[in-house]
This record gives sequence, structure tokens and C-alpha cells, in this order.
Amino acid sequence: MTIKIYNVLSRRKEPFVPLADGKVNIYVCGPTVYDDSHIGHAKTYIGFDVIARYLRYVGYDVLYVQNITDVGHMLDTGEDRVLRKARQLSSGPMQVVETYMRSYFADMDALGVKRPDISPRASGHIPEQIAMVEQLVASGHAYVVDGSVYFDVSSHSEYGKLSGRRVEELEEGTREAVRTEKRHPADFALWKKAEPEHILRWSSPWGDGFPGWHIECSAMAHKYLGQTFDIHGGGIDNIFPHNECEIAQSEAAHGEPFARYWMLTGSLTLDGVKMSKSLGNTLTIKEALSRWRPEALRTFILSSHYSNPIDLSEDAVEAAFKGWQRIWSAVTLVRERMRNAEAGEPSSAVLDTLASAKAGFIQKMNEDFNAPAALAILQDLTRQVNILLNEFGPHTYGTLEAIDKLYRQLGGDVLGIIPEDLDRGGDAGREDGLLRLLVELRAEARTRKDWTTSDQIREQLSKLGVTLEDRPDGTVWKLE
Repeated sequence: MTIKIYNVLSRRKEPFVPLADGKVNIYVCGPTVYDDSHIGHAKTYIGFDVIARYLRYVGYDVLYVQNITDVGHMLDTGEDRVLRKARQLSSGPMQVVETYMRSYFADMDALGVKRPDISPRASGHIPEQIAMVEQLVASGHAYVVDGSVYFDVSSHSEYGKLSGRRVEELEEGTREAVRTEKRHPADFALWKKAEPEHILRWSSPWGDGFPGWHIECSAMAHKYLGQTFDIHGGGIDNIFPHNECEIAQSEAAHGEPFARYWMLTGSLTLDGVKMSKSLGNTLTIKEALSRWRPEALRTFILSSHYSNPIDLSEDAVEAAFKGWQRIWSAVTLVRERMRNAEAGEPSSAVLDTLASAKAGFIQKMNEDFNAPAALAILQDLTRQVNILLNEFGPHTYGTLEAIDKLYRQLGGDVLGIIPEDLDRGGDAGREDGLLRLLVELRAEARTRKDWTTSDQIREQLSKLGVTLEDRPDGTVWKLE
């Protein structure tokens, strides 16, 4: 079945046909490493983590490149973000970069986001950026003013095709600091002249300076993925000017299409309000992980389509956590029973159920990586597995192994919400152990005909959202 992707560039859903058969090249705009990453970064990078995971799962050879911006990302005031942070901390700029780059990767590791195949840094690719700027100047798409170089948006007739903005409608006051030396307010910096006090500076044909923000992605994508590649990803907030400028300078320099499919993640709000440091409502990933399990955060983020906005609230994450707990409880029970199961082939009825769930999961993911719908398939499978485990049995090792294998593939390899082993289930694993202990204690009380203790255990568990069902073959529990 063909994968379909909503292409932001064409504004329609298209069959995905990679340039090279069996191989997919992806570039995703990475973080600017001047502070701890926030939960909005988690939404974007978990989204593309699942996309890359799924493409690999269905057999593609994926090359995933995600840059690290450590120079050139300017504030509206024209100040480099890294330099401003360095002054605040009385540190060197590269010390700031190393600190927050390591912090970013630690956050991604904690969230189960697989590392990109290549994580190139802007400061490590200055020669490639200078060479590309030279191409643009030589071809008439860029001009030099007093040591700075600007891209002439009027020279590229398709400028604005991604965001839908027209050059004639653009006015002064975009996130590029307004400079009278620019020919048009929408022209953007490819190379900036370094003032005497500017620490981050490199030699260039136009004098000492540093690259603009946009040029790094074009230069590094070209170096590692070629002039044209399959998928470009990032957050919707960067569609203009960053992504728009990437396309213009890349296609002007090489005369070839840049990225064929553009995929952008929706924004994230906190309790209905956009995150902003000025409002004091920014939630870092570290702060979020101190409140919730990584699987809860992943499940919450995957409960909304990658391209849609999502609102983070305590209730929403807790609801996602309970949904994950139901899945993990079933996985735990399967793995526990595998330890004592007798050898035997898997049941044909179970294999049919698993095959149906797998087909449904793939169908949903093939429709523009619809993780919420795929997650719903996994939750429905969990309901069926619970019925199977609690009402039928005992089951052969082959049957339980087949169930566990599918959970590992769909929930683990693709969605990244199922730990590989019981110990990594952490608190959830301990909670299941405690439940089993209470059920066993209640069974002993019932054997002694201590109905008071038996009823107390049932009532207390019921208050915690756990329902006990006494059956001829023993007592089972379900989360309400």
C-alpha cells in the first residue's frame, strides 16, 4: 500500500515516491542551542522520530539529517541568540553551545527520540555556506553592501510559494532586523558583516563576518542529501521566513528543486496559551519529564496528528498516561505469562487477530503518518488481548510470543512507547507488581474466609480506578 503525505508545498495529499527506490533522504530543521529545549521541540522531534521510525519499519533505507544551529540565528534586535546567552552567563559562546547541545540530546534520549544519522553544526560548515553565497552573488541573486550579503527576493519569481506570501505584500518589520542597506524589506541576510565587538566571526571574500540563519540549512542539506532530496521537515512557526528563504536561495543557487515533500508540525500551547518567555509560561522538556513519564508525553503528543496544533494540560497528559498504562499492563501480563507458558505453536485465531491489527495500523500510518489513528488500533488490540488473557487460556508460549512481538513492533519500533523489557517499564511495572500482590493477598484472605479484608482490598482498589473480577480460574483486574 502506498504511503500518502500531505505536502505543504503543493497543499494536497500526494503518493510518496522517493527519488531513489527504497531510500528516503530527510532533512529536519534542528534547534538553536542557546537554552534548554522546551515541550514544543518535543512535539516536532517526536513527530519526525515516528515518521522516520515508520519509514524504516516498512523497509526504507532512511538517511535523517537534523542540523544544530550554533551561530547566525538572530533576534529581532539583530543580536545573535548564542552571544546574548553567553553574555548573560559570562561564558564563551561555544561553551554555551556545547552545554545546551548536550542538554538537547539528553532530553531527546529521555523521550525515546532516536538520534539523527547526521547532526551537522552550522559553525562547522562555514566554507560550504560561503561557497553557496558566492554562487548567489555570481548569478545575480545576491548583492554585497559594506561587507554584508543579501539575497534579492525580486530575483526569484517563486519566492513565497511555500508560505503563500507575496513579495509585494511584505513590509518592513519581519524577524530580519530592518536595515536601510537592503534594497527591499524582504531581502534577507546570507552573510553579515561582523562589528568589532562581535565574537563569532570568520574570514570571507567580503571581510570578517558570520552566516545568516537561513543559509546553513541549504548548505548542509545540499552537502549531505544532494541538490534535491525527498522530505524537508520542521515546525510550522518556521514556514516564514526560514523555510521560504531556504527554498529561494537553494533553487536560485542550483537551478533544481530543493525538497520534494514539505512536512510541518503543528504548534503546541500550554492550557490554551502560546508559550512565551515574556508570559512566563514556557515549559522545558526537563520540567515536563520531572512531572510525567516519557511514555506519557510521547503518547500525549501522538494523540494528535503531527500537523495539527495540540494543547498541553495536566488533564490531557494524565489521560494519555492512563491510556498508555492500559497498553503497558497488557504487555506486562503477556511477558509475565511467557515465563511459565508451555511450548506450543500460536493459535490461528490469535494470529488472525494480530494480522488484522497490523494491517489496520499500517493502513492508518500510510495515510500521512496518522499516529492517533494507529494508536487507537493499538488500544483496540489491547482490549482484545485483555479479553483473551482473562477469559481464555492457558496460552502457549508461541501465542504469547506472537502477541508480544506485535507490541514490540508497533508500539516499540514505530511509536516508541513500549519499553523493550519489564524493568524499563519503571513505575508502571512496579504498579503491576503491587496490583498482583494485592490480588494475591485478597485471594489468601478469601481462602481464610476473611471477607472483611477481602472486601476492603476490593473497595480501596475500586477507589483507585481498578476493578477486580473473580472468575473460576482466578481473579483479574481491569483499569477503569
